[in-house]
Amino acid sequence: MRKVAIIGTVGVPANYGGFETLVEQLVRHNNSEDLQYAVYCSKKSYDDERWVYHGAKTEYIGLSANGMQSIPYDILSMIRASRKSDVILVLGVSGCAFLPVFRLFSKKRLIINIDGLEHHRDKWNKWVRRFLKFSEKQAVKYGDVIVTDNKGITDYVLEEYGKASELIAYGGDHVLTEVDGLYAEKVLKDYNLEKDSYAMALCRIEPENNVHIILEAFERACHSLIFIGNWQKSEYGRSLCEKYKDSAYVKFCPAVYDLSILNVLRSNCACYIHGHSAGGTNPSLVEAMFFGKPIIAYDCVYNRESTENRAMYFKDSSDLVLKLGSSADDFFSNARSMYEIADRRYRWETIARQYENLYG
Repeated sequence: MRKVAIIGTVGVPANYGGFETLVEQLVRHNNSEDLQYAVYCSKKSYDDERWVYHGAKTEYIGLSANGMQSIPYDILSMIRASRKSDVILVLGVSGCAFLPVFRLFSKKRLIINIDGLEHHRDKWNKWVRRFLKFSEKQAVKYGDVIVTDNKGITDYVLEEYGKASELIAYGGDHVLTEVDGLYAEKVLKDYNLEKDSYAMALCRIEPENNVHIILEAFERACHSLIFIGNWQKSEYGRSLCEKYKDSAYVKFCPAVYDLSILNVLRSNCACYIHGHSAGGTNPSLVEAMFFGKPIIAYDCVYNRESTENRAMYFKDSSDLVLKLGSSADDFFSNARSMYEIADRRYRWETIARQYENLYG
């Protein structure tokens, strides 16, 4: 039996972000009697410790999986996993600065998903960026297999390090769940929304997600927008809330992690706005594509690769205003293409098999 440890995430059940959803779906789609997953989880994030989850063993580490503790969290997870597993799947590079030491005592197979080039993100200061770049370099050097989730990052790894990587994206079909009609009506009423009368955006409120551009465009276009995010976590978010607090068009909503609520909001919006400019294939974009809604995305290589150049794209607020005024035919073609691409490329069953093929 192959024993595969998954480290680098908050853990399961998934209730935080894209990597956690990836782990959740890998575990749920494991149909092999010859494969045993062990998922390393943060004790800080779970009140109840479940020692088995959908057939996977769970191991708990008494540190936070995020912030400064993410580095020792990943390192400790790696050390423990080396004693119990044949293969270690590492998600993210936070702890990969430790790999030169790890390789002194362990030859276990390392599969590393380097995520979205963290050292390019605006939210980090120069010292954190340098550390993340160093960690990325160690990941590529010492990993047996490097996984990238977008062709833009695959090309970057080849050009920067001369190393080929395995391209495996994220899935999104877990959002396709039945929603009771009365429940949907209640959610829309709670948010004071009507079907197809609003655009929707969903992200962490950070400059690299171009939140300021999106808000300016909707204010200028006089178009209704519901924007869900962690607005109060940064000065950037708080200042935007203050600037647009009297807007008749923008509805600010705190972060929502309840998938049933999100699915109602996404399935009833007129279009989805995606402002991410970094991070490879973004899980929230892939999920949105399954709803067959028009998508207007920030114009960068990652978003174009994810949507096969068939969405609409904007570079600034004026560009976004123009795209919001597109014809009904253009929106219809966009929406149809988004679902077709998602159905073909982003099914979890396929992605789970792609990862399993790497374990050896």
